[in-house]
Amino acid sequence: MTDSTMMLPSVSRLLSRERLVRWAPILVLGLLVLFFPFFEWLMDFLEGKGHAYLFDSRFFSIRNAARIGIAASPGLMVAVGVTFIILMGSIDLSMEGTVSVCAVLFAFVFLAWGATLASWAWLAVPLALVVGAAMGFVNGLVHIWLKIPSFMASLAMGFVGTGLALILTGGDRIRIEDELFRSLLTERIFNFPVMVYVAFFFLLVAWFIQSRTTLGRNFYAVGGGEELAHASGLNVERVRLMGFTLAGVFFAVGALLAVGRIGIAETATGNNFLFISITTVVVGGTALWGGIGGVWNTLVGVLIVNVINNGMIVIGLPAFFQDGVLGILVILAVALSVNRRSTSFVK
Repeated sequence: MTDSTMMLPSVSRLLSRERLVRWAPILVLGLLVLFFPFFEWLMDFLEGKGHAYLFDSRFFSIRNAARIGIAASPGLMVAVGVTFIILMGSIDLSMEGTVSVCAVLFAFVFLAWGATLASWAWLAVPLALVVGAAMGFVNGLVHIWLKIPSFMASLAMGFVGTGLALILTGGDRIRIEDELFRSLLTERIFNFPVMVYVAFFFLLVAWFIQSRTTLGRNFYAVGGGEELAHASGLNVERVRLMGFTLAGVFFAVGALLAVGRIGIAETATGNNFLFISITTVVVGGTALWGGIGGVWNTLVGVLIVNVINNGMIVIGLPAFFQDGVLGILVILAVALSVNRRSTSFVK
């Protein structure tokens, strides 16, 4: 047997579907981080005002990195919640309504109980988390007890949440001006705002739940094969219910960070989270059929989406280009990861 024929199996293993699915998101992120500053440098060079070095690009500045972190933090929390659901092979589309309700109720209670974290108003924070958990719990009940597909049950619950937020606010905006709460955005540690560290802390909590708890292992078991999980004695319905409840908690964290970022709670606070969260989870490499992926994949996906958004702003491309690129990325990510001959979709 020649050396060339011996090399073929190793090359095929190196370029296998599994390896591509695993490493493609990180490679895409790396290419994007290099592409946007190069494109900016090239445009400036052609206009006769190019930088001496590529790394002089505005894209590589600490200020721009902090800007990406600020934009990514709320969406990361919502996407982490979605990750738990997708790991089970289900879909949760209720995030926009849940985020809006949590944000609005937090703002009302915060203002009513003192309007500053130095007073009893701090209780509005755990209350928002409880509201998120309750909405997730109800979402799970509708899906499990009424035997409604998860995407339809959660989409309906999302509309209910958005309608409830509109009733509560009457279409008005609620401003939060407490300096302590707004320090999530205004106070910086090593040039990054506090909210970035809060988001990273909850990401670590999510990783611990996913990797170090029985519940997290059960998410993978259900996503890997519901019938097999049933046969092994696992209470699949309870696992799903706990998953939807946990997702609601992370949706609430995303709502708090969203309010902290702009200082306003309103019905529109949850807008755009549906597309962004599903996109980031899929682009990050978590499989839609469940059992593959996790919160670190979601972090990579969130960074990809936000680097694209930020980079296109830096180089001056219009917003509709961003949506188009993200749509293409989702199609490529799903096409790469799905075995269409043995597809069994959303449960």
